[in-house]
Amino acid sequence: MKRLFIATTILTLSVGCFSAVPKRDDLKMLPIKAAPKTPAPETQPLAIDLPASRPAREAPFLMVPLGLDSENLNIPAANPLTPEKIELGRLLYFDARLSADNTVSCATCHNPDTGWTDQSQFSTGVKGQKGVRNSPTVINSTYMGLQFWDGRATNLEEQAAGPLLNPVEMGNKNLDEVVNKIREIAGYQPYFQTAFGEGPTKKNIVKAIASFERTVLSGNSRYDLYAFGDKTVMNESEIRGMEIFFGKANCALCHAGPNFSDNMFHNLGVGMGAKRPDLGRFVVTRAKADRGAFKTPTVREVAKTAPFMHDGSQKTLEEVVEFYNKGGEPNPSLDPRMKPLGLTLEEKADLVAFMKTLDGNPYPTVSPPPLPQ
Repeated sequence: MKRLFIATTILTLSVGCFSAVPKRDDLKMLPIKAAPKTPAPETQPLAIDLPASRPAREAPFLMVPLGLDSENLNIPAANPLTPEKIELGRLLYFDARLSADNTVSCATCHNPDTGWTDQSQFSTGVKGQKGVRNSPTVINSTYMGLQFWDGRATNLEEQAAGPLLNPVEMGNKNLDEVVNKIREIAGYQPYFQTAFGEGPTKKNIVKAIASFERTVLSGNSRYDLYAFGDKTVMNESEIRGMEIFFGKANCALCHAGPNFSDNMFHNLGVGMGAKRPDLGRFVVTRAKADRGAFKTPTVREVAKTAPFMHDGSQKTLEEVVEFYNKGGEPNPSLDPRMKPLGLTLEEKADLVAFMKTLDGNPYPTVSPPPLPQ
């Protein structure tokens, strides 16, 4: 544990610890290492211990970044996390052969190099088809519980199966098609045997992909360092923006907790003026209160995941802040917490500056691996 010498007190917030998926170019599972910590200033008199990365309770070999919860990564008992599953999942994640026409992989729409999204309003699937919702980031998705914008999947295993069967995304008629393809690739067989003790099945394909996705963690941001006591890492504008985020703008009503998401569903009015608006969570629950409600995304790494909102309609963080500043888009189901904020130009700029301090160090990235043949 490295010591930082600072004169200020620790800001009391609920945060955890540090690490990310390593960048690898071979097929051998490497240890997941903590990122280097910020050098200690030399002139400050008071010594404060900065918490280091710590192992996930449910998977001690996985180190969790500063700022995140290491006690509960939503790892189901039916799919305990192992290095072997993660490595197999990494291969499957990048393999376009899982799609009906061999053109689309998970990484096509959730690219590690572009915020684990594709930075497009709508992603392109098989046969050049376009989706109707913006691809959410995979980053910290293990903390999200319910998956997809409308929460129709209860965990990452169900989420992993969704795109495989979506006629616009990966276009398979059923999971048996995927299993048969993978069984014909001899190079995959040792990976499945090592990870599961058997060959490819519908269950272990999605379990492996979900296992890999659970390791895509971002924390140890400048905000996290500041929250734990290093007051040198944020400038005056960013500090003012933090105070606005938790204060005047009250963004933390929904963007709450270590992952800056309450994992709930809210109607902000986005797209509700259309002739046939996307009704979001309502399509799943049929509850009137869920009309036009969508899941709260994380704010971590938000600077890399534009465009924003479930329909990708807002291109910049400045547009997002302006949308919230006016109180969203009026409609009968608007969340009552959506109110005009009355932010000044400087306050809006400061708020954007603060959100950019939530970039992780290091950013979680993985190189496309050579695929089994």
